[in-house]
Amino acid sequence: MTEKNKMLSGQLYNPNDPILIDERRKARLLVEKINKMGDDKIKERRKLFYELVGKADKGLWIEPPFYCDYGYNIKLGKMVFMNFNCCILDVMEVKIGNNVFLAPNVQIYTATHPIDAKTRNSWLEFAKPVIIGNDVWIGGGAIICPGVTIGNGVVVGAGSVVTKDIPDNVLVVGNPARIKREIDN
Repeated sequence: MTEKNKMLSGQLYNPNDPILIDERRKARLLVEKINKMGDDKIKERRKLFYELVGKADKGLWIEPPFYCDYGYNIKLGKMVFMNFNCCILDVMEVKIGNNVFLAPNVQIYTATHPIDAKTRNSWLEFAKPVIIGNDVWIGGGAIICPGVTIGNGVVVGAGSVVTKDIPDNVLVVGNPARIKREIDN
């Protein structure tokens, strides 16, 4: 099994595999190009964002700067908006539904590391997918941790750290994020 196959299946893998290094480098070069483009090149920038991500429906809008690992593991629904300085570590699939708004500095992580020092010091790592439902608003500076599923109609408060799955139609806030109340959607 290749290191990439291990990575995509959630097993421990070596991120220093030459193929993975090359894929990250290609994504970073494209991200760097996108992030340097001014507002006088919005159409070209949008086209490159569609090229970067694995799948994106209509209405994608990403404000640079934006950062990701590979790009091809990011799957976006209709009308997704990401504000300035969002970072998606897409070692595994990040699936974002329709009508999702990410405020500035939102971070979505699929990459994680072993808890025990001996394995972690071997530089092996693994990942867990992140799924975000439809009609979700994630507030500024929020962090979505590996393996989390966020339901439909959810609002994640600014600065929250989401460590566990979130059901539909709730407001979550805090570190770790906890349900504050239900939302009548």
